[in-house]
Formats: sequence, structure tokens, C-alpha cells
Amino acid sequence: MNKAELIQSVATQSGESKSTVERVLKGFEAAVTDALAAGGDVVLQGFGTFSVADKPERQGRNPQTGEPLTIAAHKAPKFKPGANLKTAVNG
Repeated sequence: MNKAELIQSVATQSGESKSTVERVLKGFEAAVTDALAAGGDVVLQGFGTFSVADKPERQGRNPQTGEPLTIAAHKAPKFKPGANLKTAVNG
């Protein structure tokens, strides 16, 4: 499902217009991005948790040349699904 399909699905299920759903989705994206950039987590009880993971510096290889290279330490967003989401997916 892409973003347009998600907006259509939420609009159908909620009875709201697609433009309203699109504005809410953009607001949700901005709120989650701001919270993670500030070092916080976003917890949606039963659905899951958005958080930031610290990735340490590590060694890698250039796939074209095979030369070793150093991949710098960085932060990466991650999502941990909640119990209700896991149950829904696994039946």
C-alpha cells in the first residue's frame, strides 16, 4: 500500500474527506519526525513504538571493488510493533 492508497483507505474507514486525512497524515509524520529528532520515542499503545537506535561505527566493503571502508556511527529510526499489531498480522 502506498501513501495515496493509505489516504483513500483511512478516508473510507473514517468517513472523512481525503484532503482532511492527508493533512492529518502529514501532521502525524511531522510530529513523529520531530519527536525522534529530539531524541524521544512515540508510543502508540497496542500498535507499536517509534524510536531511535544508535548504530556504532563498523567496517564494511565496497560491493564494486571489495575495498574495506569504515561506516560512520549514526542514528537510525526504528519501529517495534505492539501486541495488537502482531496478533492481527499473525492471525
